[in-house]
Amino acid sequence: MIPFEYVRATDVAGAVAAGSVPGAAYLAAGTNLLDLMKGDVARPTRLVDITRLPGLSAVERRDDGSVRIGALSRNSDLAHDPAFARAYPAVAEALLSGASAQLRNAATAAGNVMQRTRCPYFTDTASACNKREPGSGCDAKDGETRLHAILGWSEACIATHPSDFCVPLVALDASVEIAGAAGTRIVPLDSFHRLPGDAPERETVLEPGELITALVLPPEAAAFAGHSRYLKVRDRTSYAFAVVSAAAGLRLEEGRIAEARLALGGVALKPWRARAAEAILAGRAPDEAAFRAAADAALAEARPSGDNAFKIELARRLVVRALRHAAAGTPERLPALPASVFAPTPEAAHV
Repeated sequence: MIPFEYVRATDVAGAVAAGSVPGAAYLAAGTNLLDLMKGDVARPTRLVDITRLPGLSAVERRDDGSVRIGALSRNSDLAHDPAFARAYPAVAEALLSGASAQLRNAATAAGNVMQRTRCPYFTDTASACNKREPGSGCDAKDGETRLHAILGWSEACIATHPSDFCVPLVALDASVEIAGAAGTRIVPLDSFHRLPGDAPERETVLEPGELITALVLPPEAAAFAGHSRYLKVRDRTSYAFAVVSAAAGLRLEEGRIAEARLALGGVALKPWRARAAEAILAGRAPDEAAFRAAADAALAEARPSGDNAFKIELARRLVVRALRHAAAGTPERLPALPASVFAPTPEAAHV
């Protein structure tokens, strides 16, 4: 770890000013950043502590039906908020499936959105990584690729984004509230993370010094509360990142799908919104044929980035299962194993 300057911000404007200095990084819980600093992967020369910024820890329910999640809201607090979990059950389930209870008690909403890839070649400073050192190459391409991308990857980078939280947020059209020197701007979460292209070191649309102040769910997101699920295939149910995951939401009218929402995780360097699949589902009966057609559409552009072709079929099957579970109805209680494919079926959860 290199020497760094520590600055404690007292307001958003001061944080933005301090964070605009080259080499600066924002510090909230530090559950990802501090690990990367210890491993010499991240090397900020200034840490701007934002943990005491006022007004960024609240969950605000607005008159128009939208919900504003403060950037410093703790993952566990959000997941265990009864009103929030009832309105956005897939988001709560995703949060409870990520990390350990101790980490969820510390980790923040914005920190979850900003977490870096868990690609082992990124975190190993002895390996070439274009994300860590632009132009150095990508050792992952000829290495262990089992958990790497099947959508949106490039020759420069085949890493995936690790967040569970972001997947249902993208499906529900969440947006990111960003403060900067020029004021506040709003960016759809689906457009916030960048695909690697030939510049994988540019992970988001944030400009130097810009700070996430909140995440916002629109009024329409709550319409999927009765039929939404998040499912996650992982190497172990306890504390593991997704091999693949899926968030599905359905709005049913007179026995047919009036509107569908679908996003995938663990498949690309950003949460992957499957809009073509959503279009296929609209107007159809919620049956197996429709779900399989949607799964085919969601993975139509998928291609292996190495020895990981199995992930394409695995993701396809998970989409079908997530849609099937969503159609059956959101359980009255979250399962004891949140997001696990080994949890009881929705029908059993209602008993």
